[in-house]
Amino acid sequence: MLSMPKRVATAIVALVLCLPSAVFAQDKSVPQNRTEMQLSFAPLVKQTSGAVVNVYAERVVQRLNPFAGDPFFEQFFGQRMPNRSEKQSSLGSGVLVSQNGIVVTNNHVIQGADDIKIALPDGREFPCEVLLTDENIDLAVLKVKGQHDFPVLPIGNSDAVEVGDLVLAIGNPFGVGQTVTSGIVSALARNQVTSGDVGFFIQTDAAINPGNSGGALMNMKGELIGINTAIFSRGGGSNGIGFAIPANLVKVFVAAAEEGKKTFEKPYVGATFQPVNSEVAEALGLKSARGALIVGVVEGGPADKAGLKSGEVISAVNGIAVEHPDALWYRLTTAGLGQSVRLTVLQNGTERNVTMSLGVAPETVPRDERLIEGRNPFAGLRVANLSPKLATELRLPTDKTGIVVTEVVRGSPAARLGFQPGDIMIAVNGDPVPTTKAMEVLVEDNPGFWRVEIERDGQRIRQFFR
Repeated sequence: MLSMPKRVATAIVALVLCLPSAVFAQDKSVPQNRTEMQLSFAPLVKQTSGAVVNVYAERVVQRLNPFAGDPFFEQFFGQRMPNRSEKQSSLGSGVLVSQNGIVVTNNHVIQGADDIKIALPDGREFPCEVLLTDENIDLAVLKVKGQHDFPVLPIGNSDAVEVGDLVLAIGNPFGVGQTVTSGIVSALARNQVTSGDVGFFIQTDAAINPGNSGGALMNMKGELIGINTAIFSRGGGSNGIGFAIPANLVKVFVAAAEEGKKTFEKPYVGATFQPVNSEVAEALGLKSARGALIVGVVEGGPADKAGLKSGEVISAVNGIAVEHPDALWYRLTTAGLGQSVRLTVLQNGTERNVTMSLGVAPETVPRDERLIEGRNPFAGLRVANLSPKLATELRLPTDKTGIVVTEVVRGSPAARLGFQPGDIMIAVNGDPVPTTKAMEVLVEDNPGFWRVEIERDGQRIRQFFR
């Protein structure tokens, strides 16, 4: 191994120590001397940890008695064998973001709960009500019942976060009590982390474990920059790769809850996208494989009105680079409904800017939900007419038309044949299925042989039933 001459090393250290703070990023610097290296996070933790709470959720579940309905056992015991009900509890973390008791946590922490309460680090406990939840984003907003004055962790600007920034993670891992871990921001704009809609996570190496879900990822200013949500782990413990939902998305979600909205509506673009890989980048003459490639535009939608075309690549929103389609969705969502955004579009080596308005997906046709009944393979399917609004709710491409399966009744003929929610009905016995009413008419006949064509996850599937 080559060693650096002592005089050269001494000169480099002296040079670094003499560099003015302006050389480094704004409000950020490396330790300049031994005194700075002995600094502690303790003052920051004392200032902020009171706003990070434990979230307790209880749900009552019914356990089926295996002997219920058995005449022998009921006669033997002289009574009916009832099903048992039992309570299940889950424990997570949450963050107080307003003095009147608004708490942000993950949806999976409180999903299905009948009773929710929070506990502050000082031991006080308070019951909560749910204001807004979204399973796909995995966020929930709670409101402490009654009037109180709580400590607050202010929501920061997650767009100001950079790779290498120091961060603290605060939560209640494994139920052992409030725990603080430190680390750095390892990466930004991580996608394909969960199966939900969020494809833009902050990655950190601060230790995050089960129970940290819903807790705070905090910067050195004492601001919330993310809600800890997921870990990458093969054994259930921390491997130094944790993921947090960025604070700017949390801010928009909390605002929707405080406005009294019961569902979190996302911006409607009226276009479908795919990532730009190296082959696509080379074919389009792009300098790098980044951006969101437009593969389809819905006539009359916001993208169509803005003049976007298939084959173009959106590379930035309001001047902020877009790494992939999930990042595009994040930028549009955090821009806010009712706003206009400036899109940077690339095509054939040229760049242009267009303005697009953000609104909610329209329900262009009535849903007209119907439950298919009778002696046919589709009995037990609940179907509805597809519109951009329903497609958005079901996480389907918004350019799809026709009818879609919204529910499959358990134990029904349709369930036994493998139909799934989200299946788009294309044709039955060669006849197209444009509406739910047309579907009901088609299944009234009983030809004895059924030929069905559906679309599932972008793939066309043909099935035959007798």
